[in-house]
Amino acid sequence: MSKLWGGRFTGKTDPVMEAFNDSLAVDQVMWAADLDGSVAYAKALQAAGVLTAEESTSIRDGLNKVRNEWSDGTFEVKPGDEDIHTANERRLTEIIGAAGGKVHTGRSRNDQVVTDLRLHLRSRCAELGGQLRELILVAARRAEAEVDYLMPGYTHLQSAQPI
Repeated sequence: MSKLWGGRFTGKTDPVMEAFNDSLAVDQVMWAADLDGSVAYAKALQAAGVLTAEESTSIRDGLNKVRNEWSDGTFEVKPGDEDIHTANERRLTEIIGAAGGKVHTGRSRNDQVVTDLRLHLRSRCAELGGQLRELILVAARRAEAEVDYLMPGYTHLQSAQPI
């Protein structure tokens, strides 16, 4: 698969640049967000008349197969998968053929990155918010259960003024 960013370049990319540009180890945690964004974008491309209904359905079905592979732990990362976007698009194209290459028609790489990051962070923040609420409830229940126990007050590692 050709580089998403290398349209104007000819020749082979220097291995140092390949290593410098490879971010899959870091951004693969966003696989679900990348797939969610691509599914939504495929629907938008169909609504705009860029994709036929058949192409859009094929792309969305293919993306769901890619999602299942990530979920099951069977997704195979291959050389050339420099980031989560190229990995998912490469696999989609393997599954459905050339129509997979249309999944990002008219979409900039920057748009993909910022959308994935925003979707991923929104999901993580919701998860962390739930965990924080549970921690607060546990602390409140513990404080209520231990209300009769005296505990010395400390601030900045020294005794605090009793109230």
